[in-house]
Parts: sequence; structure tokens; C-alpha cells
Amino acid sequence: MIPRTLLATARIPGGPEMRLYSRGVDHMILVEREELMSTRMSGSEEALATLTAERLQGRKAQRWLIGGYGMGFTLRAALAVLPKDAEITIAELVPEIIDWAKGPMAALTGTCLEDKRVTIAIGDVAHQISRGGWDAILLDVDNGPDALVRAANDGLYGAGGLAAARQALNTGGLLAIWSAGPDPRFARTLQAARFKVEEIAVRARQNGKGPRHVIWFARA
Repeated sequence: MIPRTLLATARIPGGPEMRLYSRGVDHMILVEREELMSTRMSGSEEALATLTAERLQGRKAQRWLIGGYGMGFTLRAALAVLPKDAEITIAELVPEIIDWAKGPMAALTGTCLEDKRVTIAIGDVAHQISRGGWDAILLDVDNGPDALVRAANDGLYGAGGLAAARQALNTGGLLAIWSAGPDPRFARTLQAARFKVEEIAVRARQNGKGPRHVIWFARA
């Protein structure tokens, strides 16, 4: 087996340390011993964007908020399907993530961060949500509502955070939330927040294999 090589580390504000590794052509980001993301599994992150775009098809001048960047799978999938009049804001809490995208993972990143439709906002996605006027808010800031790496992210998924997201969406807008696994309690929390909820299971890998991840689509 090819050994993995530690490339960089970064501290999550209010959370633990993240470590970027490479193994051959692959990259992975770990928090403690848990693999948070990997270039080997991108299917569900891409589906977060493509399935959102399908549900908002036909809307003009869409404004999307994606939190956070990760390895850019969701952003690149969004850019591939959204028209030229769209605007995408990426809210990334850890600035080193963007540095890694431009440095060790530049080949994977390509030109997506230079696209004129894209704005990078370093900081908590909750601040960007509060700006309002979004057609889509896509949240992939942790392993899901019940698998938090950063405790402060719990506020995004509670009643107050969901109410703020609902208020920030344009009429008919969509809140899309990625999770590493199912969470019936959270699905009920979304419904209690007066969203129309759709739950989709998506395979982790592009080839339709790997673990089943979950995406909730909550329409305002």
C-alpha cells in the first residue's frame, strides 16, 4: 500500500485540527482519526449541487450560498450546470482550505475559484445566510446535523438556525443539507420549521457505489 503523506494542518475555529494528506494521486482531509472528505468519494457532494439545480430549473439570476468549500466538488458541479447569470458565494470558515485548493490540490481545483460567478467569503456561513436574498442555501459544513465536528455548527441545524435560513430564502427557494447518514429526528425538525421536505439517499462515489449519504431538500 502506498503510504500517505502529511501535507498541511489547520485549526478549525472553535474546533479540532484538520490534516491534509496525499496518497498517490488522492487527497484526504482528516479530523483526529476520522476522514472528513476525500478525492475518492465525490458523488454525493456533486449531487448536492446538481439535484438542487434540477429543482430550481428555470429561475433567472439565481443566487446560491454554499457552505463550505471542502474540496470544491459541490462548487464545480454547480458551475457546470448553472447559467452565466448565476451568482455563487462560498462561505468557508477555515482559510487554509482555500490555500490548499490553490496549492497542493490545484490540479483538482482547476479554474473554479477564478470563475466570475464565484465569490469567496471567509467566515461562518451563518453570517452569509443572514444577508438574505438566496435562491439556494447548500450546507455541507460538517458530517451532518447529528455528527458535528465543530459544536457551534449545531446552531445551523436547530430551530433558530432553520428559521433564519427560511427567512433568508427567496420565495420558492431551497435549503439543501448534506449528511453522512439518515437522521429521522432532524427531518422532523425541518418539517417543524415549516419547510416542505424531500429526503434523497445518494451513493458517495461517482460510480454509484460506496456508503449511502443523505441530502434533504427543504423548500421555503
